Amino acid sequence: MPSFKTKGVCATQIDFEIDDEGRVHGIGFVGGCPGNAAGVARLAEGRPASELVEMLEGLPCGRRPSSCPDQLACALREEMGRRERL
Repeated sequence: MPSFKTKGVCATQIDFEIDDEGRVHGIGFVGGCPGNAAGVARLAEGRPASELVEMLEGLPCGRRPSSCPDQLACALREEMGRRERL
């Protein structure tokens, strides 16, 4: 299960899986706002990683340039890139 160390947000880590069809499962945020993290995880469950990147990338959190959803998009993009290089 990939783990992604976040930058610039309250959550410190995001764990997730991408299945062979490119769909995301088992998203877990470490730290951050529990309600928002659980909501994002439930809404994202089973969706294609590429679709989530498109929807979530670039979302700020208040005055912060990034957010937990944006960091999830970064994590997914990074993992998709790693898989392409294999």
